[in-house]
Amino acid sequence: MVSSPHEAMHRVFQDHPGLFSRVGPALGVDFPAYTSFDVMPTDLTELQPVERRVDTLLRFDTERDGSFLLAVEAQGRKDPAKLASWAYYLGYLNSKHEVPPVLLVVCQDRATARWASQPIRIGPAAWTSFAVFPLVAGPHNLPVITDPAEAAEDLALAVLAAVTHAKEPDVGAILKALSAALRDVPEDVADPLTELTAQGLGKLPAADLWRNLIAVDLSFYKSPISQEIRAEGEARALLLVLRGRGFDVPSETEQTISTCRDRAALERWLSRAGTAANLDEVFADD
Repeated sequence: MVSSPHEAMHRVFQDHPGLFSRVGPALGVDFPAYTSFDVMPTDLTELQPVERRVDTLLRFDTERDGSFLLAVEAQGRKDPAKLASWAYYLGYLNSKHEVPPVLLVVCQDRATARWASQPIRIGPAAWTSFAVFPLVAGPHNLPVITDPAEAAEDLALAVLAAVTHAKEPDVGAILKALSAALRDVPEDVADPLTELTAQGLGKLPAADLWRNLIAVDLSFYKSPISQEIRAEGEARALLLVLRGRGFDVPSETEQTISTCRDRAALERWLSRAGTAANLDEVFADD
């Protein structure tokens, strides 16, 4: 039950808003004089459900310092709207779980990392009511791992280093070290890390380099990306054979071949391409 003192201590500011400017000096803060005021609704419940989802959330328990939550956010660019979201995440997590939260932001470029590293201060210019201090990992502080032996010591860190340095000049050496390190580990370990690296590189130029490295260094693996790379090679070979034999390959057929990832079909077409009298014989019964 809300007590009368509780009500009085805040309602007085509703009835006498000028009081706040006079209380400020006692708090050691010089708030500017107000020019107008509004009494705002006090209900902070969101009328419409708003989905707020942190990228990854982990809980760690320690012997010395108890437990803490780690909220991990991947940030590809500056997004001012994220600042309020991050503050909300931490406030919500702390309230719901009663475990101190930490925010880690992972970036792929230095400009975004610098932006994300700035404290998020909430409140008027005269006083910060709530502040968030993100931890930021990116090309500015993660190691440049170009030695396969070093990469092999911590493959997960090597993958993170590769992904966060994807736009950096030394990404080629990092990826070469990682691919060499993955060559010496079991397939069930290498496959997920190979795919994760490919996913992290996205459509950046470094992604093509990674695909080429995988095609050579990990050719004995059967991960989805390695299978896709082999299918692409077989598709190119088929088109070369068809054109070499003088066939006029329609654009629709070329598209079908180029986008096909069914290696059995590609191998079947390729075996026919060398002796077929026309394109119909190459794709017979398919």
